[in-house]
Amino acid sequence: MRFRHPDGSTVHLAYCTNVHPAETLDGVLAQLRDHCEPVRRRLGRDRLGIGLWLARDAAHALVTDPSALRALRIELDRRGLEVVTLNGFPYEGFGAEEVKYRVYKPDWADPERLEHTTALARVLAGLLPDDVIEGSISTLPLAWRTAYDDERAETARSALRTLAERLDALEELTGRSIRLGLEPEPGCVVETTGDAIAPLTAVAHSRIGICVDTCHLATSFEDPHTALDALTRARVPVVKTQLSAALHAEHPHLPEVREALAAFDEPRFLHQTRTATAAGLRGTDDLGEALKGDALPEASPWRAHFHVPLHAGPAAPLTSTLPVLKTALAGLVGGPQPLTSHLEVETYTWQALPPELRPRGRSQLADGIAAELTLARDLLTDLGLKELP
Repeated sequence: MRFRHPDGSTVHLAYCTNVHPAETLDGVLAQLRDHCEPVRRRLGRDRLGIGLWLARDAAHALVTDPSALRALRIELDRRGLEVVTLNGFPYEGFGAEEVKYRVYKPDWADPERLEHTTALARVLAGLLPDDVIEGSISTLPLAWRTAYDDERAETARSALRTLAERLDALEELTGRSIRLGLEPEPGCVVETTGDAIAPLTAVAHSRIGICVDTCHLATSFEDPHTALDALTRARVPVVKTQLSAALHAEHPHLPEVREALAAFDEPRFLHQTRTATAAGLRGTDDLGEALKGDALPEASPWRAHFHVPLHAGPAAPLTSTLPVLKTALAGLVGGPQPLTSHLEVETYTWQALPPELRPRGRSQLADGIAAELTLARDLLTDLGLKELP
């Protein structure tokens, strides 16, 4: 979906396909048929943006076989789909029964991460629509915080500099400008937008910036205005934004609240949990840890890294951080010029929701994704953007 900003520029809205597990190119092609095109049809649009997640094997197949890349481009066009952004955070196995800490490997100190991201950039340059010259890729925020010393930090920075050089060369070759955004996430070396400024300043390249995930922003209790102002002052580009909402518990000391939270403690994904105290941010790596004993203070609200559907927040006594998303979106695209032109709805946890809230089959999942995109579209038009055909 495309929107015209009041300044005349185009803002793209997509949804991320990491909600549909696929490790191979055949699996990606099946996604387009079984999920993405049905979502487009529900929205009544001739064109729908998707943020492709390409696992290692799928990316390798595309970058080593030009005919496979052409076939994917043809299939996207045939189904009324377009790609301007890729989710390069998960490397492989994102559809496994247990993901947890595995999603952070390989990190930016490992050569596999650089090579995979280079492959993604080459693929994206070949998938961009004919009238689009800028693409974006989101990636993990350097590494998970443990086992990350000064040597690995310098290796990661060097890898990002090498990638920037490769992206420069790619633009010279193809005329397509691809940028990378580090995606701050609780528990990682770069947990907040503030944490991102120093390493991105050290890399000092316009092709390497930040991906703002509004669930992660909220989980870390960051104020959107403060965060965006700091990024602007530091001249850190917002390469893309993932529109997502976290789980919010206003009164975690109440038994009924803890019982409601426990329903979201599931075995597949990591649900980092945070609370803001007078002494600073306190947290646990997972929701189950927070619910055990006195792991976290209970005097102030808790937020958990659980991407809940944008249009259907959890039942009382829980809520979502949708207000944080709305505030962030207003700061990102509600001003005289947009701070970013790539927006991506990223609720990958539909099948990790409590059983009674999970979609039953493809049709209900498509309904839910379409409803999320409708909400995002309405937020954009309320900010003065015009939806394009």
